[in-house]
Amino acid sequence: MHRRRFIALLGGAIALPCVAAAQQKAMRLIGFLSSVSPETYTPFVAAFCAGLNDAGYVEGSNLGVEYRWAEDHPDRLPGLAEDLVRRNVEVIVSSGATLGIAKAATATIPIVFVSATDPVASGTVTSFNHPGGNATGVGFLTVKLLPKRLEILHELVPGVRTIAMLVNPGTTGTGLTAAVKDAAAKLGLELPLIEARAAGDFEAAFAKVAELHAGALLVSTDPVFTERRDELVGLAARYAVPASYAWREFVVAGGLVSYGASIAGVYRQAGVYVGRILNGDKPTDLPVVQPAIFELVVNLKTAEALGLTVPLSILARADEVIE
Repeated sequence: MHRRRFIALLGGAIALPCVAAAQQKAMRLIGFLSSVSPETYTPFVAAFCAGLNDAGYVEGSNLGVEYRWAEDHPDRLPGLAEDLVRRNVEVIVSSGATLGIAKAATATIPIVFVSATDPVASGTVTSFNHPGGNATGVGFLTVKLLPKRLEILHELVPGVRTIAMLVNPGTTGTGLTAAVKDAAAKLGLELPLIEARAAGDFEAAFAKVAELHAGALLVSTDPVFTERRDELVGLAARYAVPASYAWREFVVAGGLVSYGASIAGVYRQAGVYVGRILNGDKPTDLPVVQPAIFELVVNLKTAEALGLTVPLSILARADEVIE
């Protein structure tokens, strides 16, 4: 049931990756750097390609894209970034937790980032309106949304006093945890942090949630978590833990609730920005984009399996309810 459908960004193209559409040799060359694997990011790459198409660029026709996937091995990223620099790409797309690596590799090649962290707080850009330097892109506002996600989860499980939070200590900043811990204190909640750096840590993380008798789980944003969303959702079901996520993809996979921007929309905007830079715009003149629309998605089937009744206050606000 859809009360308000999020803007249709991709049409029928979202399910497909960028496809070489012609035999003509590419005239321009860009790099795409990611910390994860390509398989589960296919819809987001398709969204990125749609943004490029809007700017007049089609991979295989007038554009070449050098993809570099670290496949959950962050130690590979510096070498992958340096390889893109050696290939003289005109723009580097920083996807996931790669922005610092890309910035370290080059101070001259334009960088368009898709970042879940605050680029101003991290020192990546001078300000949202005037980035400065060679980087600009799209931010998810995940730090600002975490307290709201905690409130929504608290509404779903009002009797729970301990809600655990799953974080990747390798990518989670202190600003993120401080913001949500302050929100937890105001709600009278205990918020223990559970760490997981890779998919191999997930089972132990959920065992720790059970050991702490946490009644719910707030899953922070991290490329590894997004890539392995099916595994996280499956563990939440097996351990019978109500969990909140940032993206609707988790809820479509069987998660309980999500609140956040559209990942596809963010990647499409990144594609548009790459196109604008190829057409002559400078990164310093392109403000960092922040999503203005956020979607609340609830899975009623999952709620029923967990023995939860979704309050009317949440159903009334939901953009999408999966039954």
